[in-house]
Amino acid sequence: MFSSRLQEKTRRDFLKLSAAGVFAPALSGWLPVMAKAAAESGKGKAKSCILLWMDGGPSHKDTFDLKPDSKGAGDFKPMKTTADGIEISEHLPKLAEQMKHGILVRGMSTPEGAHARAKYYGHTGYREGQGGVVYPSVGSIVSKELGAADGSMPNYVAIGGRSYGSGFLGPKHQPLLITDPNRGLEDLKSAASASQFDNRVGLLQQMEKAFHREYAADAINDHKTTYERAVKLMASKEAKAFDLGAEPNKAKYGTGRFAEGVVMARRLVEVGVPFVEVNLGGWDTHQDNFARVKSLSGQIDTPMAALISDLKEKGLLDSTLIVWMGDFGRTPNINTRGANPGRDHYPRAWSLGMWGGGIKGGTVIGKTDKEGGTVTDRPTTAQDFLATVCDLMGIDFTKKNDTANGRPIQIVEKAKPFTAQIV
Repeated sequence: MFSSRLQEKTRRDFLKLSAAGVFAPALSGWLPVMAKAAAESGKGKAKSCILLWMDGGPSHKDTFDLKPDSKGAGDFKPMKTTADGIEISEHLPKLAEQMKHGILVRGMSTPEGAHARAKYYGHTGYREGQGGVVYPSVGSIVSKELGAADGSMPNYVAIGGRSYGSGFLGPKHQPLLITDPNRGLEDLKSAASASQFDNRVGLLQQMEKAFHREYAADAINDHKTTYERAVKLMASKEAKAFDLGAEPNKAKYGTGRFAEGVVMARRLVEVGVPFVEVNLGGWDTHQDNFARVKSLSGQIDTPMAALISDLKEKGLLDSTLIVWMGDFGRTPNINTRGANPGRDHYPRAWSLGMWGGGIKGGTVIGKTDKEGGTVTDRPTTAQDFLATVCDLMGIDFTKKNDTANGRPIQIVEKAKPFTAQIV
């Protein structure tokens, strides 16, 4: 009998299998073709992505790649998880229970060691200033490739901190910014009556139309796009997703701004928003590293575990890709400055985590040496990672989009995605 994955293949794929000799008496060609079919069938399952950005750069040695016998290891102990052979920090016990649904990329290695440049690089796959172009973030790419062009909800929402935007893709793919998730969108409702509001919008449109006819300024188009998006959102029934007061399971996610952001992110993907980013700052632990990482681990453990669990129960985990990452990692050794030692910036070797999205959980990509300072197996670039995200979401990362002056820019360049290893 064929696997459920093969049963879902198209007639064309069926014929390809036949031509490859799969159905012949001999088994020649069977295993390679089966493996290829299984790998390809996992691509494109994810319809939404939740990016949990740890602003400042979390220490890999104190979260997902502990080295208890190394120099500067600290007192954190590794704990077993539900994924065979994978251990993570003892301060992430609830997340350890969900590790069977996720993977760890322990071989991240990137060139940027300054916060702003590293965040730009991690969001876009391009170095800041490269080619004199402002590149779109992954959220804006998803907005363009998967978002509803005329939908009432935004296709990209950033919660808890300003994120990177649409670059040359224009204002239509800019993120909607939510500073405080508990307050939601306070200006969502108009103080005017429905008829008054419609009249005011109509008047604004007439004024802008006349102004644009006379001046033909691009800024007017941008302004018009922004207002149209806002008006559609205000009239949308799906906008209730921004109201955390209507969430029955809010307590399950714990307390704090990050927990509230994660709840909102789940509610948004439930109504079809394809990309949501939730920001948690404080990971720049040059001083007092261990106490701060322990506290921060407590802030992410409960909400992340609840998010994975809820999406699984709702049947949405396979269609929702969750990514946990930051600017870079932290130095393997502890600095000696001040009374409360910490870890400094370290882009040479670091970790990120991924859950859901149709991936095969319990996998580790890459490896660092015994000190956690050098990648010894499968170095992974930001381009490799972003191309993998595109693969999992059914986006062709080799596609090119044009800048305003007609220059074609590939979504991700020079990438070697690791999709086949995780689906």
